[in-house]
Amino acid sequence: MGLLCALELARRQVPVIVLEAEPGTTLDLRAGTFHPPTLEMLQPEGVAEAMLEVGLKVRHWQSRDREYGLIALWDLDLLRHDTPYPFRLHLEQHRLTPILLKKLQAYDHAQVLFGHEFIELTQDSERVRAVARHAQGQVEIEGSYLVGADGGRSAVRKSAGIEFDGYTWPERYTVVSTSFDFEPLGYADNAYISDPQQWLAFFRMPDAGPPGLWRMTMPVTDELSDEEVLAPAFAHRAINRIIGAADGSTYPIVHQSVYRVHQRVAQRFRVGRVLLAGDSAHVNNPLGGFGLNSGIHDAVNLGEKLARVMQGSASTDLLDLYHRQRHTVAMEYVQTLSVKNKKNLEEKDLPTRLARFEELRQTAADPVKARAYLLMSSMINSIARANAIT
Repeated sequence: MGLLCALELARRQVPVIVLEAEPGTTLDLRAGTFHPPTLEMLQPEGVAEAMLEVGLKVRHWQSRDREYGLIALWDLDLLRHDTPYPFRLHLEQHRLTPILLKKLQAYDHAQVLFGHEFIELTQDSERVRAVARHAQGQVEIEGSYLVGADGGRSAVRKSAGIEFDGYTWPERYTVVSTSFDFEPLGYADNAYISDPQQWLAFFRMPDAGPPGLWRMTMPVTDELSDEEVLAPAFAHRAINRIIGAADGSTYPIVHQSVYRVHQRVAQRFRVGRVLLAGDSAHVNNPLGGFGLNSGIHDAVNLGEKLARVMQGSASTDLLDLYHRQRHTVAMEYVQTLSVKNKKNLEEKDLPTRLARFEELRQTAADPVKARAYLLMSSMINSIARANAIT
């Protein structure tokens, strides 16, 4: 989110310096679903256009159950009068960052310092100072404001003394990517499969071209070690269970990872001259694709407001409005819906599951109800909610 917030500032003629601890852009294989309003926000500077050239447009997605099969098919074209992008775009996040970097480097008043790890900050009523470590030692950089967009373990957030309220889920999540093609088996490019024992989320990524890579996210208990989860045999068993194939069948596995999942929101998105955006401000489970998208919404919202403050056309009260808008959405929308999505997928009570399936079927079959459902799941409503806060 740091590159995007910097781009939002730079294109409004605000000088920016980006500190990046890594020697270059990073390879992140988790996030990769972009919702319609996110693409709208990325349209300036031609970012969305560049993404569309390499991404995978996903018009339909599915609600499925491991035992009962297809429950509901959702058609995002129902939103064609609500957005110019009535689809989800699947694109690996590591393919977005070079686009943003190239756009940012076109501005002479923007600097990106790779290999500079943020250490600590100090601030007063006039300025904020950041200390960063690099190969030759340390450097202190001074500016009017500091935006922390350095992830869930944010050193900026910790240095500013901002509490990160919430909890960590007991199970880990694993991501498996395979070139095995699930489309002939009836799976849409995006599908959520409920199961009391082990739910599953499917996302087809464009990769280098058709048929792309199928990315699967699923929970794993602590009964299995990381080494066991990351073994190819685990991925083979998971796929066999999905498609009902015999044990022992194997598939081309391109990538595996395992990680802990958190539901947390910073108490404040602004403390003086320090502001938070993206995972530094809030983290959630990935069900619904809300994390990456809400982080982008933070960055765009903050960049526009901070530029106005920097250029003297608005008071610093506008930065408190940023906190109110994005903190409210993080609590009411991102946290609430991502937790609800997870609980629905792992529901164990059969009557409750069956009742939910019927509700989903009836909603998907009614264009009016389906559109209302998609306005929520696509995050269009979350933007309207934020904009209504003054």
